[in-house]
Amino acid sequence: MDSDTRPSGAAEAGQFCHWHGGPSETAVAVKVVKRNSGPPALLYACAPCREQRHLAPLEGA
Repeated sequence: MDSDTRPSGAAEAGQFCHWHGGPSETAVAVKVVKRNSGPPALLYACAPCREQRHLAPLEGA
């Protein structure tokens, strides 16, 4: 198993915007979503989506 493998749905800043559903170099965490099982998930938004939707980056994320 590759050590760089991440669980399905995992994202890091600069990889994926959950709001427009595509790649982004400016994506940062903006929301924590609780799930029924497993740890909470972070949702990321790029700069244009944050501006259009008035989303603020999470502190400490």
